[in-house]
Amino acid sequence: MIHRLSASRLIALGIISCLATASAADRPNIVLVMADDMGWSDLGCYGGEIPTPNIDSLAKRGMRFTQFYNNAVCGPTRASLLTGLYPQQIGHSGRHWNQPKDFTKCATIAELLQPHGYHTMMVGKWQGRDLAVKRGFNRFFGPNCRAKISYYHEVQQNEFYLDDQRWRLPNDFFMTDAFNDHAVEFLDESLEQEKPFFLYLAYIAPHWPLHAPEKYVAPHRERYRSVGWDEWRHRRFARQREMKLLPESAKLSPRIASVHDWKTDPDKEWQAERMAVYAAQISRIDDGVGRLLKTLREHDADQNTVFLFLSDNGAAPDGGTRPAVSGFGFSPKGKNDQWRLDKVAIRPGSGPKNMPGPHDTFSGYGIAWANVSNTPLRSTKMTAYEGGIRTPLIVQWPAVIKTGGALTLEVGHVMDLMPTCLELAGTTYPEKLATRKLLPLEGHSLVPIFHGSNRPGYDQIYWSVPRSQAVRAGNWKLANSAPGKPWELFDLATDPGETTDLSARHPARVTELSDRFAKWQSRVGDRN
Repeated sequence: MIHRLSASRLIALGIISCLATASAADRPNIVLVMADDMGWSDLGCYGGEIPTPNIDSLAKRGMRFTQFYNNAVCGPTRASLLTGLYPQQIGHSGRHWNQPKDFTKCATIAELLQPHGYHTMMVGKWQGRDLAVKRGFNRFFGPNCRAKISYYHEVQQNEFYLDDQRWRLPNDFFMTDAFNDHAVEFLDESLEQEKPFFLYLAYIAPHWPLHAPEKYVAPHRERYRSVGWDEWRHRRFARQREMKLLPESAKLSPRIASVHDWKTDPDKEWQAERMAVYAAQISRIDDGVGRLLKTLREHDADQNTVFLFLSDNGAAPDGGTRPAVSGFGFSPKGKNDQWRLDKVAIRPGSGPKNMPGPHDTFSGYGIAWANVSNTPLRSTKMTAYEGGIRTPLIVQWPAVIKTGGALTLEVGHVMDLMPTCLELAGTTYPEKLATRKLLPLEGHSLVPIFHGSNRPGYDQIYWSVPRSQAVRAGNWKLANSAPGKPWELFDLATDPGETTDLSARHPARVTELSDRFAKWQSRVGDRN
């Protein structure tokens, strides 16, 4: 059931307060947690079988968005999240993660909260020329991520920093655990201060490579040996219908064409191991969320903390469908010892004789499991189909969101997080910051939704991402499989899996939306 409370009812209950006039002590703390390459259905509270009890508890006490969006790839999503703008407006083409942001005309959430009394912290994946402490964060721990990834060791061009100082990895390092440790340390530190705080925890998990110690993988192994990807897709879809996450008319998108029937796979143990390691990576995220929630409760700070959880894009298809002896830039004859700083060689490829998980492996879980992760949505990361751009968003704020387990159909986008944080902090978006003239915000605050009201939303939202383009207007969505390819038209109100192309039935709507897309491209400087 979708729960809604009217604004008048909330006022009667004394829930709505004037944040703009609230004292610093009354303003809520903000914890923003983002997974990397996690699919829409991976969490238990979105239909998945991976145990995520701590993240699920956020949904039980808070609300879930069923139609929230990102930018289909890591860098552009982070650009929009931090600035409230389309990535194309600030130096990202939307196609690549490593283009510089143009900070002459934008600001980060932290840069605007810090001067208004917030202690600002970031842990995790940072992608920029300047470190996070140069962009409004009081504290920072993590890598300046610009190259291949290892969860166990430091790699070329991915230097770790604590604030603005290089940080050397200890011998027992595992990246997600280190993120969890520093997030809790920063949170403890901030709770000793008499000021509100903003913590941005940007995990790299479950992004490839499939790295996790055996003790984390073992609890998940049998689950995928006994049931394969076809059955798990159907089970997740059934759970989503039971949980009312989807309209009654929703259909499961067809299995991706390159994915074969699980029953015919000769290497089921290896395939299962890939998904088990992926599940282990998500379980470490859940553990970190649990530790943050425990810390907030111990300091009696959970009631007035807005806790948000989402993913930067849909599940990634990398890793192939069959065993391989090479992959991800490594080959049997290549120099596989030139990647990690300790010069340890990486075993290329993945298969029954080279199982994922250990430190000297490098593989992905493949498009078949990505298809499961995005149930029931079409396609994967890098595309503007729903499997690339739709993300879970869970919000817990016990002081305000009283109807636990609520679902909202409101359409939102990561651009909304900047204006949301500003409204929570009781401040507004400036026209200038020092010598910078800021572009007007594109996002819209989510705070009215937290209070049970509707909000002025989007007339249209646009995407120009690595492999396709799209525009959503109301429940209508126009998308293509690549720039210049024919447009397809979908009614997301009845068909979130994008199973039925309606373009031939509504040619005038296709023309209207494609014209709007072209005008948007011109306005934001998109060159896709």
